[in-house]
Amino acid sequence: MTVSARTYEIRTHGCQMNVHDSERLAGLLEDAGYARVGPDAQADVVVFNTCAVRENADNRLYGNLGQLYPVKKTRPGMQIAVGGCLAQKDQGVILDKAPWVDVVFGTHNIGSLPVLLERARVAERAQVEIAETLERFPSTLPTRRDSAYAAWVSISVGCNNTCTFCIVPRLRGRETDRRPGDILAEVRALVAEGVQEITLLGQNVNAYGVEFGDRRAFARLLRACGEIDGLERVRFTSPHPKDFTDDVISAMAETPNVMPQLHMPLQSGSDRILKAMRRSYRSTRYLSIIEQVRSAMPHAAITTDIIVGFPGETEADFADTLDVVRESRFAAAFTFQYSIRAGTPAATMPDQVPKRVVQERYERLIELVGEIAWQENQTQVGRSVEVLFADGEGRKDAATQRMSGRARDNRLVHVAVPEDEWSRPRPGDLADVEITYAAPHHLTADEGLRRLRRTRGGDAWQARQAGSEPTAGRAVGLGMPTVGAPAPLAPVPACPPG
Repeated sequence: MTVSARTYEIRTHGCQMNVHDSERLAGLLEDAGYARVGPDAQADVVVFNTCAVRENADNRLYGNLGQLYPVKKTRPGMQIAVGGCLAQKDQGVILDKAPWVDVVFGTHNIGSLPVLLERARVAERAQVEIAETLERFPSTLPTRRDSAYAAWVSISVGCNNTCTFCIVPRLRGRETDRRPGDILAEVRALVAEGVQEITLLGQNVNAYGVEFGDRRAFARLLRACGEIDGLERVRFTSPHPKDFTDDVISAMAETPNVMPQLHMPLQSGSDRILKAMRRSYRSTRYLSIIEQVRSAMPHAAITTDIIVGFPGETEADFADTLDVVRESRFAAAFTFQYSIRAGTPAATMPDQVPKRVVQERYERLIELVGEIAWQENQTQVGRSVEVLFADGEGRKDAATQRMSGRARDNRLVHVAVPEDEWSRPRPGDLADVEITYAAPHHLTADEGLRRLRRTRGGDAWQARQAGSEPTAGRAVGLGMPTVGAPAPLAPVPACPPG
């Protein structure tokens, strides 16, 4: 009698780094013989890959664990694992609050998950493994990607900054950089599989090279990506203003496959609050970077992160933030209400801003950001843009079938497409379209496809749908098994917001 594989489900909270880590967790589990759980089925193993940036992350995790407790009692052999930043922070506290958890593993212990699950099963006792430092770069681990045409590529992990609101450096450690040759080998291997968009990832991505003493390493890496045949689009996130140099702006502008898009956290427009946050730039420096980027790339879309209600923030400080937002004219912004995180300097600062004040300021910021984003989107009407179509059902109303994708500047575009599947683009295909309508958070192109280009990315998506893709491959020179790609097409807030 054939014994079916144990199934798994991964629930991911947090930033791009966590999303990419979850792909590695999926690859490890499938490499160990597990299978992804089907729709509407209960998995044998549920893995929580957690975030610790905001207070509600704790509440969300423990609420979800509580909901699973009665399920686990009725399913002998079911296992629950908790990893990620909250696991690194809380460690054994998780078992105190939820003793039915089987495995707790830290940000540096991703590769141990299958072994820990088996050890917990055999010993019938919870296993906790929390390393304090990174032993090997996680990109050497197996990866199960969700998209056939887009992929994250980590170039560094950890952060050397000391922002007073941020707990992530304590949980992810100091910055560790991969060697450029290893990064480019991974990118080439991904392109050979059909990937045509990559997003370079790092907690402080443009500080890349600090570990081996090369301040120009990031600009060189962008230019090197431009020399890889078949790589259509390159993005990166998230940079820090203090590390933004002229050579990076030049590399962005002069490398055709580096997209005219920049996500650069502001956090506050008040110089006084930036100093309290230990952000080593001031508003004039931030605005000068934006001016340089727009001078080099006039149609670049710029997005940001902003924290409202940092300790000691006055109405005048908040007004400074609104002024910088007006001058910057962001295409979008991830906005956060300040949240106390135990273990950060800001948690014990005096003059914590009352919740009602934070909420009122937050609502004003949201209104301004939305108004500006809508105005900026309206400038796109009548323009021809290239769209990379994304996986998903698309949108349909009474008269029009639409598919969604991202323009080169990362704006979301809903495109009218033929109903005939043979004339319709596939996820991963590219087309030029004319923008006919602008909303605050998306664009619409209802005049049809001006030029459809069927791509290797679309071929890879189609092969996956037909079940004809290889189940495992190896990235050249990395010993890194891969199975398929994430879609870094939808923006995800940076981790930390800064």
